[in-house]
Amino acid sequence: MKSQVSIVRSQRARRLSISAACLAFFLAIVEPAYASSNMQQVFITIPNEQLPNPADPLAPVSDPLDPNPESPSLLELDSIKVVDAQTMALVSLAAAQVERAREAKGAKAVARQIIAQKYRWSDRQFTCLDNLWTKESNWNYKARNKTSGAHGIPQALPATKMEIVGTDWRTNPVTQLTWGLKYIEERYEYPCKAWNKSKRSNWY
Repeated sequence: MKSQVSIVRSQRARRLSISAACLAFFLAIVEPAYASSNMQQVFITIPNEQLPNPADPLAPVSDPLDPNPESPSLLELDSIKVVDAQTMALVSLAAAQVERAREAKGAKAVARQIIAQKYRWSDRQFTCLDNLWTKESNWNYKARNKTSGAHGIPQALPATKMEIVGTDWRTNPVTQLTWGLKYIEERYEYPCKAWNKSKRSNWY
């Protein structure tokens, strides 16, 4: 069986060589002027490996433009590196923001950033927000009302409401800030209205 396969392969190689030689000869005869002026040398390369036969189910299938299709190209690898670098930068920035917000001063700064990016409230509105959350929790993300169960900087009640932003609401002050600002906008429109409500009824 092996000898027959070898014979068939050698016959294919011979046919391929003869066909290539005939093609070169034909080009030289038909276009002598063009060949002499523009094609000083003609190189024909015969591949060492046999071309796959589509009729042979055991023949390996390969793409001549991509000798190793299972491996990512250099362009794909570069794209992955860029995406990974951007993702890591965002993760690092988010982690730094969370750490910053664990202190009252940092939490206020992060709240200002969120307001500037999403709500564009005035400085007066931030003053009302500062008064409100200083009263509620003193901007402490660990604050918890033992009686009602309200939790975090905005004193969400029940605390599980904050899960619409993130399930890490117990430990992530940025999640709490994001939820609290969203709650104020949807319920009161502005922090000063929420602050006025808190002053009247001791809750908002």
